[in-house]
Amino acid sequence: MRFRCRPGLLWLIAVVGLGIPLPCAAQPERTFRFALTGDAIITRRLSVYQEPEFLGLIDLVRGADAGFTNLEMLFHDFEPWPMHQSGGTYMRAEPVLVKELVWAGFDLVSLANNHTGDYGVEGMRLTQQYVRRAGLVGAGTGENLAEAREAKFLETARGRVALISVASTFPPHSAASSAWGAVRGRPGLNPLRFTARRELPRPQLEKLRKALREVGLGIPAGGNSFSVFGTWFGVGSRRALRSTPDSSDVAAIAAVVRNARGLADYVVVTIHAHEAGEQLEVPAEFLVSFARAMVDAGADLFVGHGPHVLRGIEIYKGRPIFYSLGDFLFQNETVTRLPEENYAPLGLDQTHGVADFNAARSHNDTRGFPAQREIWESVVALPTFRGRTLVSLELVPITLGFGKPTPERGRPLLAQGELAAKILGDLVERSARFGTEIEVRGARGFVRIPP
Repeated sequence: MRFRCRPGLLWLIAVVGLGIPLPCAAQPERTFRFALTGDAIITRRLSVYQEPEFLGLIDLVRGADAGFTNLEMLFHDFEPWPMHQSGGTYMRAEPVLVKELVWAGFDLVSLANNHTGDYGVEGMRLTQQYVRRAGLVGAGTGENLAEAREAKFLETARGRVALISVASTFPPHSAASSAWGAVRGRPGLNPLRFTARRELPRPQLEKLRKALREVGLGIPAGGNSFSVFGTWFGVGSRRALRSTPDSSDVAAIAAVVRNARGLADYVVVTIHAHEAGEQLEVPAEFLVSFARAMVDAGADLFVGHGPHVLRGIEIYKGRPIFYSLGDFLFQNETVTRLPEENYAPLGLDQTHGVADFNAARSHNDTRGFPAQREIWESVVALPTFRGRTLVSLELVPITLGFGKPTPERGRPLLAQGELAAKILGDLVERSARFGTEIEVRGARGFVRIPP
């Protein structure tokens, strides 16, 4: 155990009056616990429910020194209009629901995700206002790029926390930009750009090239690579998706992290990233590179979300990296209104409503999110620090109600029995690729922290 020396009155008298310092009292460094969750898509009240499995989970979040979630929702009364493009479902909920997250024990929220711009700049601004008024600390959006990248700070009795929020998945209109000369910067989210390249063995690449040329797409006849529909294809030893984060974005965000390191006891970097490797549960290469760069810059925690499934955990230089914590609230099916852009592609007209949209999109729950069990399974991560040293990392499995009716699913409960074992088993397997060992004890997982 490490100690801090806190001189008291007797020590000062000895130094000033006698010139003889007394031994200072050794006091143990305080501990700090986070409760970390993934995506929070909230459209319904939480505080009305009384199940022990629900209230027990809420107590875990409330019992932490700081609770975090990705707020993948906009709050307004339909003052703004929908943009021509969204992150999927156009997200919007009653502004009063922000207070439900406070009731649940959350303090920190990410505002940068693929739904930030669903209702344009005004929808983003209104959401920021409601978040601030509720007392939540939100990061990742602003009136220009510099403001969107800023760290936001949470004050607690046990330490000051800085939050830097980033998104790599977003419609182009959602990204903030810098001012240039007399031209104002664009309001929006803090973007992390990246380049991606699909590699194929030579025979497969040439087969693809031939097919594209036969349909008249103007692909060059020779060479080791070509681009089509915005995707680069190149020769590789095996089939793989390679990606690299934009170096200028990494450098700029790392500078924010370094500055926050000098202003806070703990620095949290969080990213909304749908992009995957060879499977959805495997993070894209650029995400791994970016996460490690943030730790190198001074981050104590790196929290990913976005793909709606759990991804592995890495302990990098003593700091936990969560590549995705999946979902915490998934109530996207009970938004109250949707614009034409959601209905028209499904052949629906103005006689149809949200329930019709859900049924058409999921083929009556037989495909898409309602049919994918892992979308509805996740964990709450509870890392504990002593000073800045990670001393424990507990994982609590939760279920969001796979297979339940639409009005019931999407709200988290503590998972038990075989389901808890299955969720933790998935996380054990997905974390092994990063050399992380997780010990399962009953319905909880415990990451083995390297000495």
